[in-house]
Amino acid sequence: MTLFATGPSRPLNRLLIANRGEIAVRIIRACRDEGIQSVAIYADSDRDAIFVRMADQAHALGGDKPADTYLDAAKIIAIAKASGADAIHPGYGFLSERADFAQAVQDAGLIWVGPDPAVIEALGDKIEARRIAEAVGAPLVAGTPGPVETPADALAFAKAHGLPIAIKAAFGGGGRGMKVAWRLDEVEELFESATREALTAFGRGECFIEQFLDRPRHIEAQVLADKHGTVKVIGTRDCSLQRRNQKLVEEAPAPFLTDEQRARIHDSARKICAHAGYSGAGTVEYLLSANGTISFLEVNTRLQVEHPVTEETTGIDLVRGMIRVAQGARLVDDSVPAPRGHSIEFRINAEDPARGFLPTPGPVRVFDAPSGPGVRVDSGVASGSVVPGSFDSMMAKLIVTGATRAEALARAARALREFRIEGVASVIPFDQAVLEQGDFLAPDGDFRVHTRWIETDFADALAAAVAPHGRVSPAASAPMLRVAVEIDGKRHELGLPATLLAALPAGGGAAVSASGDAPAIDEATVTAPVAGTLTLWQVEDGAQVERGQVVAVIEAMKMETRVEAHRAGKLTRIAAQGDTLGFDAPLARID
Repeated sequence: MTLFATGPSRPLNRLLIANRGEIAVRIIRACRDEGIQSVAIYADSDRDAIFVRMADQAHALGGDKPADTYLDAAKIIAIAKASGADAIHPGYGFLSERADFAQAVQDAGLIWVGPDPAVIEALGDKIEARRIAEAVGAPLVAGTPGPVETPADALAFAKAHGLPIAIKAAFGGGGRGMKVAWRLDEVEELFESATREALTAFGRGECFIEQFLDRPRHIEAQVLADKHGTVKVIGTRDCSLQRRNQKLVEEAPAPFLTDEQRARIHDSARKICAHAGYSGAGTVEYLLSANGTISFLEVNTRLQVEHPVTEETTGIDLVRGMIRVAQGARLVDDSVPAPRGHSIEFRINAEDPARGFLPTPGPVRVFDAPSGPGVRVDSGVASGSVVPGSFDSMMAKLIVTGATRAEALARAARALREFRIEGVASVIPFDQAVLEQGDFLAPDGDFRVHTRWIETDFADALAAAVAPHGRVSPAASAPMLRVAVEIDGKRHELGLPATLLAALPAGGGAAVSASGDAPAIDEATVTAPVAGTLTLWQVEDGAQVERGQVVAVIEAMKMETRVEAHRAGKLTRIAAQGDTLGFDAPLARID
């Protein structure tokens, strides 16, 4: 398929990737195909990652927290300029939907591989995006006209419009900073949780509210637009298999849509992006209720995690397309390509589905990926890699394609049987269980999966199908010793793991050691269900608590996990707010 009528008008020789993991690997490969040099940046815990080794250049960010590394815009731009990069590609997550970062990149004289900052600002503001959707006649459910100020305001909306309601980060995406309230007594608590999560993930905590369609499917339209006014809808995807608003399985084209529904989604997606002056790759998302009601959800002004299924069913390399659009290339037309076959993506996360999909950072002892006809694996890890606890839990994506949906499903079952991961837990047992469910397979065309299907209809079958993974203590990231050295008169900073000092002869350096007895764990102890940071105590020290009461919140891999009391009694804190905890670390005692 000929995608572009004219080639790039602006040269690009070297591109910095402001991201990590499998998406950094994906962009490096696109750079190689385009004949462009790649520049990687990395946190301390990523220094041995695949993407760091693959890039033509790799520069340390120094640190291990998102705020000190992949969210530090000034540091990233400084590295881009020092490395001689011409452009920055943000991938997804982190700074990818930050208009101020896009503007700073352009102000530094670099090419921003994404839509213009003003467009990110408009569509990234979920409230303004709703106004744009209304202006072009896209379908919408009722929502607040602006950010909600207080938990009481959230409760008032719920009482006025009915439940369920979705509390959503105005400047968020990817399911973070989004909570769905099904009962009035949880609205205020979930509003506060969504605000905290949005602030942590995106740096802004404003949230708005809209009606939530019960048991809807999640449908999206992939768009690629140039800087000359042409908006091309590449096709649709179904992303209904999700938990806590985090997608787990996606497929293209979206199955079981009527011609009228598909046409309406294509048409409104094109109009929304054209009205906003969009350029680059982006996704317009919708909810589709069981009775056929379509409602605009949001626009993601970036590359989506699930973009490979669209690539496999259209033959269009979306990452290379983004790069060429950023250079000024012109699309041939705005026609929608006919899909070729069917493709399904499984996100291979380091999570334990039998323990509520708790993240399990740690060492990957074995990573043996499947292959064969119709099988693609986009991976950020290999055997010997470590999944750090500071970042997202995704290790890889398994993309399986067939001539029909039935063939893709059969190949997926085979590929999942071949996939071996040892060390950390993975969601592969969950994926295998899904492929045994008639609701998802829909051999008679009755597709019954919806956005809460995993937590409702599938919950009992999942619990029976998967066993808990043996808990893994995450490998601690060795602290870095940084020493300034001169090479040919030029100052360089040399980074070495501080644990190397322990091997030096006496007098050559201070050994790294740990001391102190760990608190005893018994039946009264409340332990951390996930490795992460204790961000909030919900009860006072010494308070009387009830079994099942939420007592604390742990933030792990950019998601909040609520810790519940396992028994009634008097709670005595052991851990302090702000502490970094491992699996099963003691938090408190309940006597």
